[in-house]
Amino acid sequence: MTTERIIRGMAGFFVLLSLALGVEISPLFHSTWWLAFTAFVGLNLLQSAFTGFCPPEILLKRLGVKSGGCGGKACE
Repeated sequence: MTTERIIRGMAGFFVLLSLALGVEISPLFHSTWWLAFTAFVGLNLLQSAFTGFCPPEILLKRLGVKSGGCGGKACE
């Protein structure tokens, strides 16, 4: 698995989790303040698209996870 796929998975998980905790009709509702975390994740994804700066990617690379690129069948 590549850094890009892990980061996409992490972002999706955090968005879904924060929505589950922040939307009042959810059985996991805790506080509407969790929606601020959803916005935080979205803003980080947006700035990363423009700047290329992504702290989780730096950490994953230091842990030895390979970067994306054309390593899978989708690139052939």
